[in-house]
Amino acid sequence: MNPVVIGARVHSGWAAVLAVSGDPEEDPCGVEVLDRRRMAIVDSAVVGANQPYHFAENLELPDAEKYLANCAAVSERLASAAIREMAQELQIRDYQVAGSAIVLAAGRPLPGLADILASHALIHTAEGEFFRTALRQACEGQGIPVTGIRQHDLEARAKGLFGSAANRLEKCIAGLGRSLGPPWTEDQKTAALAAWIVLADLCGHTYSQRPSASVD
Repeated sequence: MNPVVIGARVHSGWAAVLAVSGDPEEDPCGVEVLDRRRMAIVDSAVVGANQPYHFAENLELPDAEKYLANCAAVSERLASAAIREMAQELQIRDYQVAGSAIVLAAGRPLPGLADILASHALIHTAEGEFFRTALRQACEGQGIPVTGIRQHDLEARAKGLFGSAANRLEKCIAGLGRSLGPPWTEDQKTAALAAWIVLADLCGHTYSQRPSASVD
């Protein structure tokens, strides 16, 4: 089967997810998007689930802990079902999910729950981490290796792998929206770049170190 990598950029309650394949060794800009979807990772019937830390802010600490644990279990279950469905559909098309890439924020390590709930800024940070964790655990639960890449590191990672071809790669990814159609926003572009970087790593590819490397 042909290898494919799932890429994701996560928001509160949902994620922009896509699947990328191709041969980075043959063509460092040959990104092929096989699937893309808006993946819901909350149960809309659960009050406050889209912003669980905002909701927990108004609860007593023991109740907040219980509420967040319940939300986490539901989100992981939903994400796991969605990832499994995506992987199965790709397998039918003769593609095997070899890894996944999750775009990370540049947030600092989080303190304990009481301190998080006392800070509006930390609440937002914690919610992002909450849903990224749900997606990461869902992938790992399906046996899919997960690589997290901070968004501000994507350009440097691409240049490290593809050298001067990295700029052309980013332009190619940006231009995919013309053939794929909407949505093709920053979410899909960064998720695709992260997935392509992981696919290149899996292939043991370092275009920038190849003596014959050239760009148009």
